[in-house]
Amino acid sequence: MNKKKLNAQSKKQTSKKQTDKEPVFVGIDVAKDKLDLARSDTDELITIANTAEAIASMIEWLADATLIVIEATGGYERTALDAMLDANLPVALAQPAHVRHMAKALGILAKTDAIDACVLIAYARHAQPRLANKRSKNRVELEALVTCRRQLIKSRTEQRNRLGVTRAASARAAIEAVLATIDEQVAELDEQINQLISSDDDLNGSDQIIRSAPGVGPVLSATLLAGLVELGSLTGKQISALVGVAPFNRDSGRMRGKRAIRGGRPDIRSTLYMAAVTAIRCNPVIAGFAARLRAAGKPGKVVIVAAMRKLLTILNAMLRERIEWSQLKIVQNLT
Repeated sequence: MNKKKLNAQSKKQTSKKQTDKEPVFVGIDVAKDKLDLARSDTDELITIANTAEAIASMIEWLADATLIVIEATGGYERTALDAMLDANLPVALAQPAHVRHMAKALGILAKTDAIDACVLIAYARHAQPRLANKRSKNRVELEALVTCRRQLIKSRTEQRNRLGVTRAASARAAIEAVLATIDEQVAELDEQINQLISSDDDLNGSDQIIRSAPGVGPVLSATLLAGLVELGSLTGKQISALVGVAPFNRDSGRMRGKRAIRGGRPDIRSTLYMAAVTAIRCNPVIAGFAARLRAAGKPGKVVIVAAMRKLLTILNAMLRERIEWSQLKIVQNLT
């Protein structure tokens, strides 16, 4: 299906009400070395290099766009995304799986960079994704530090597992040397993260609010500040769905399926899981909530996920109202 046919199909599904000026949707498919750009008001497809210089030259071409959707591609989209946010353009970041589902819904089975750019137009028109937030320089650096720390923790776990099944003395010595180096780097990253948060008034203020909750430590706080900038600006249900701790229905006809969580941000969810396990032991609000669920016969995993959701929604409310744990009514009622 070519771009002209795709645009025609997409426009037929929109509202019949017409305005004086048709909205302009832009799709940007990202590769390591290039960007493919398609617009809804033209059949022309533009390909540019994925460099800061080339991206700067395309900003004017995007100035009249109603909504721009760029596909997340392992970080290769960051230069273009940041440039568009700096120019105050309405841009949204789309997950590849969501875009592919849109293509299948439109009957598009072929996949090329040009086709993907055109599908992104349909995704922008119908899905109306949430606009990306402009991040401060410190928050961008914080995200990089937290990501690096998470990757090192994963490598440390892998090396410890290897050490447990390794018998040769020379191989064990090599693994232990790697583990020592990783431990040093993790400690150094922890210090850099702490210094970065402390040096930024906004990050430091939010960090103090988040860490005032029992069971929440520096790792979860830094992870939320780096990877969940929406915290405090959405409703409890929205933030739960965004992270992936909200149960979704699975019903059809008379069948009532088991509710389960899906999607979301796995890196944040895994860190939140450990914090919830701690909070069930030492946080009176979460502990009481978990106890009531256990008394009702809920399985252990259901209890933990519900505790994760409860803790997240409380932290969301605290940041929204800019109040610490002791100022919450639910906490004050316990005393």
